[in-house]
Amino acid sequence: METTPFEPKDTALLLIDHQVGTMGLIRTMDRAHSLRMAIALAKTARVLDMPIVLTTSQEDHTQGPLATELAALLPDEYAVRIKRQGIADAWRDANFKAAVEATGKRNLVMAAVTTDVCLVFPAISAVADGYRVQGVLDASGSPYDVSEEMARRRMAAAGVVLTATNTLIAELVQDWSTAAGQQLIGLLFSDVLPPIEGAGHG
Repeated sequence: METTPFEPKDTALLLIDHQVGTMGLIRTMDRAHSLRMAIALAKTARVLDMPIVLTTSQEDHTQGPLATELAALLPDEYAVRIKRQGIADAWRDANFKAAVEATGKRNLVMAAVTTDVCLVFPAISAVADGYRVQGVLDASGSPYDVSEEMARRRMAAAGVVLTATNTLIAELVQDWSTAAGQQLIGLLFSDVLPPIEGAGHG
């Protein structure tokens, strides 16, 4: 399996179905944390000049609109988001796949709500089409522990690399001493990593 680290110049970020209704389905982790990690990924992509593709499913149904924090952070991407009409595997939506192909990137970072439906299927489908995919688990989440675990196993078996936000950011940066690295290490400590208990009280 290819183990070369992802580099920003070859990578796109795909955020799938971080919608008000779908976020409410997350029970395997804190849903506010999941959204915070998705926002951190978006900020990272901004700093590193990586293309971002947003997609939603049936916004006028129980899934609801995209989380307002992401819409506000990514107004241009939000304006051209792919609004699917119910296709569970986003990769099988012609408009979404065309938007990803238009980035010209072969390395894909994916986060989705939920892991057990909205991430597992497009991640595996993209790998089958020859893309390298990393699934960011702490920017995703499922209703049940068992469905989360089975989705993780299925993705790993299919060649999807499973990762977390802090690991992914470090992989993309590689060198914290660069200008981008300095911005992102600040993001890591302010938005991603929890504060150290007792810090500043000594």
